[in-house]
Amino acid sequence: MPIMHPFPLPISADLKGEILVVRNLHFTYPDGNVALRGVSLKLNAGEKVALVGPNGAGKSTLMLHLNGILQGQGEIWVGGVPLIHSNLPYIRATVGLVFQNPDDQLFSPTVFEDVAFGPLHMGLPEEEVYARVEEALQAVQMSAYRERLSHHLSVGEKKRIAIATVLSMWPSLLVLDEPSAGLDPRARRHLIHLLRELSITMLVSTHDLSMVRQVFPRTIVMDEGRIVADGPTETILSDEALLEAHGLERVDC
Repeated sequence: MPIMHPFPLPISADLKGEILVVRNLHFTYPDGNVALRGVSLKLNAGEKVALVGPNGAGKSTLMLHLNGILQGQGEIWVGGVPLIHSNLPYIRATVGLVFQNPDDQLFSPTVFEDVAFGPLHMGLPEEEVYARVEEALQAVQMSAYRERLSHHLSVGEKKRIAIATVLSMWPSLLVLDEPSAGLDPRARRHLIHLLRELSITMLVSTHDLSMVRQVFPRTIVMDEGRIVADGPTETILSDEALLEAHGLERVDC
């Protein structure tokens, strides 16, 4: 029996309008470092949004809040559902988080087992697990790697498989932290093509402003735990004063 929704239509594909709402989010680490200072933002279904800013701006901290890994003060809503402890299973199935280092996400002996891990733990039937794994691997153009050993792959290949491990759970929001970091030029081009082609709402933290210009129509700038700008990418990346004030460099291509 075929699965109900062909990939990349997510399992929560009925979500319309605002997929993510963050209101006045604050977070301080145990050592006293204040990482988020009243962050508020909204993402609508189908948007592809870049999150940029200098190191220490709070980008990764914000992302770790979006599926409950970190919990600060404020409100987070995903698909109209509040991020509270009782809703964590739903939130973590809806928000697919891909870490900067793929080795943090790949721990099974083979690629197939890594990509199957999430669907298996969702309690899905074996046939559906196999179908989801195949569709996720096709989406990242890694079907031929299903029996390969994950730890033997290149960094670029590992990053694709890490994305597949999240896609196999059919999230409504894909959140990636520095996906192009450590990639050679060919792997980076493949990643840019992949992000363009995936039809899923995205929030992507990156220092790669050239990739931002090529893939993301909207850009959010963070610095010192705050959102300091949010608008069309071309407008943001053309504002030299804004970029310089927040440790970013203008790119012309």
